[in-house]
Amino acid sequence: MRKVDSQHWLEGARHCPSPNFDARSDVDDISLLVVHGISLPPGRFGGDEVYRFFTNCLDCSSDPALQDLAGVRVSSHLFIDRSGALTQFVPFDCRAWHAGKSSYHGRSSCNDFSIGVELEGTDTTPYELSQYEVLADVAIALMARYRRLSLSGVVGHQDIAPGRKTDPGPAFDWQRLMRACLSRMGA
Repeated sequence: MRKVDSQHWLEGARHCPSPNFDARSDVDDISLLVVHGISLPPGRFGGDEVYRFFTNCLDCSSDPALQDLAGVRVSSHLFIDRSGALTQFVPFDCRAWHAGKSSYHGRSSCNDFSIGVELEGTDTTPYELSQYEVLADVAIALMARYRRLSLSGVVGHQDIAPGRKTDPGPAFDWQRLMRACLSRMGA
């Protein structure tokens, strides 16, 4: 089972520190896990563009589809690629810049109380089994460390920014994720 270490990094994840984060006002307030979908350029998998994007090293002139990202400063706590490889960009006790303008159950600014996980994918491309397996392991490890986080707090970006965001999209199988989490919990 994966664990979160004392410095709020997930054991076994590759570290690729992002400069795009700031202080979290209360680490004990973490109560939301936001699932995102990303591919750069859109619809292409397997390159290093996502890593470059979250570390402000993306050459936005390399592809016309990336031009709108010039100057954008965002990050996520975690990224799970199509093979299930896991990379952490921001420690969980810090606020990653993944949610943007958002609210959930009447609380705005979801970055303040959430952890963001990006899955390499698109709204319409089925995600890989390995991604669900790793995401379930991650969710269980995070729930063990951050006691206010539960399965009911695992949501999609579209749930916290409706009308603005659509990811992880209809191709994401929420039931598969919940079954994987519940099996790890012994339920």
